[in-house]
Amino acid sequence: MYAIIEQGGKQYKVSQGDVINIELTDLEEGAEVLEMDKVLFVSDGQEIKIGKPYIDGAKVTAKVKYFDKKTGEEAEKTAVFKGKKVYPTYFRRRKHSRKRIGHRQKYLQVIVDTIEA
Repeated sequence: MYAIIEQGGKQYKVSQGDVINIELTDLEEGAEVLEMDKVLFVSDGQEIKIGKPYIDGAKVTAKVKYFDKKTGEEAEKTAVFKGKKVYPTYFRRRKHSRKRIGHRQKYLQVIVDTIEA
């Protein structure tokens, strides 16, 4: 069984047990479960459901994965995961104008627990 969900302006294809990095969302302190109700598509191998734009009553629950920043092992420290650093460059020809900046996106790492359709 798999589903296509929308979270943080992006779409993810998820199935039970997948570990995904989603856009950082506001969570309560020590929250364990994240419920995502913007489900676009659900398939169980036999039957498919397509939403217009979302499926009513469908939701995907995911467990927040907490880990220690220094060791990377699973612990109760933080759930924020930093992505790869990118360096956008701005350049204007014949103007002697160049600018290089760095950006590092923060993600929330979750493990998909159940898919309800």
